[in-house]
Amino acid sequence: MRFAFLTATPLNPFEGSGTYAGLAALAAGLRVLGHEVEIVAPDPRLPVFTLRRLWFNEQLRRRRWEAFDLVVGFDMDGYRIAGRTGRPHVASIKGLIADEMRFERGATRLSMAAQAACEARHVRRASLVVTTSRYLAARLEELYKPPRAAAVVPELIDLERWAELFRENPAEPEPGEFAVLSVGRFYPRKRFAVLLEAAAELRTELPQLRVRIVGDGPERGRLLSMCRRLRLEPTVRWLGNLSQAELAREYNRCSVFALPSVQEGFGIVFLEAMAAGKPVVAARAGAVPEVVEHGLLVEPGSAQALADGLRKMCRDALLRRRLAEAGAGAVFRYNTPEVSRQFLTAVRHLV
Repeated sequence: MRFAFLTATPLNPFEGSGTYAGLAALAAGLRVLGHEVEIVAPDPRLPVFTLRRLWFNEQLRRRRWEAFDLVVGFDMDGYRIAGRTGRPHVASIKGLIADEMRFERGATRLSMAAQAACEARHVRRASLVVTTSRYLAARLEELYKPPRAAAVVPELIDLERWAELFRENPAEPEPGEFAVLSVGRFYPRKRFAVLLEAAAELRTELPQLRVRIVGDGPERGRLLSMCRRLRLEPTVRWLGNLSQAELAREYNRCSVFALPSVQEGFGIVFLEAMAAGKPVVAARAGAVPEVVEHGLLVEPGSAQALADGLRKMCRDALLRRRLAEAGAGAVFRYNTPEVSRQFLTAVRHLV
């Protein structure tokens, strides 16, 4: 089959985050299985993302789609042509905009509301809706009222590639150090501020604690200011955006992976940590309990609960080892070939 993948999400892991990672992995998996995938994306030179996205969707109407067996639009992208090309159309929802916007304010929330309205149209016009978790499927039903239930196909991870990266970039925690790694875009819903508050509570009790944060985003200034106010400079290190090789080294060197996000449609970083054989501490929210079946889940939004979880992990090496081994076994169900076949099974009836 020949697929067209439509996305205005930036085609890099730094800005495109988990949406890009999942889209790129699926495209690679389908190609390995003998299918053709063309990724259709906008000109990145338009400076305002929302305007660039709307303009991209308008321009899709000028293109002919007869050469493709299936058109797949990601999130809101493709809403202008869904049901209007003569080709079967799948709306692949990886991050429900109407759900994410609950945690935003001001101009960001207004722009996301406009995008959510487009995403709702996309869902209602598509031949099929595919999403990544039972949580997202339920929120889709509640917020967008699609004409039919969504198929659930999880996110995926190229375990062979990550195993190679881990081998090529060895690292160990510093002797006597309890290293907590966190990775993500700096959005309010990710709750990096909760991680900083937990670190402030633990730093005296656990002088060996070191928190290493990978990523960037709109909340960077606020988080850095908070870090200075809490006098966490000796404990917290901000690593910025890293290459995959550098990120693999950080996974190797950490003792625990922690991300207290309160809204995750899936959470590919959890798969990466599990593939690295690291135990996970996360908030019991969104799709996280579906993905992190073998982790330590704590009350969402609570710095005290997160601190208690990290304290427990630090003091119980047996617990860390048990959770890490269970996660490393469970992550195989998300391997790229297996999930790519699940996606084909979900969409094949359309073609």
